[in-house]
Amino acid sequence: MEETISTPGKIRSYWQECIRVLKVTRKPSMFEFKTIVKVSGLGMALIGIIGFLIQLMKELF
Repeated sequence: MEETISTPGKIRSYWQECIRVLKVTRKPSMFEFKTIVKVSGLGMALIGIIGFLIQLMKELF
């Protein structure tokens, strides 16, 4: 049988989970930040190129 948790209990549990996550997070170093920016930019460029190629193929056929 499932346990039913009241709404205030759900809110308290969610809030405690948020606090726990915030306690383990940290600010990235400059090297980590630059790496994340490079990888994200490469991913966006790759998705853009794929979209462009699909559009180009659609126009040609």
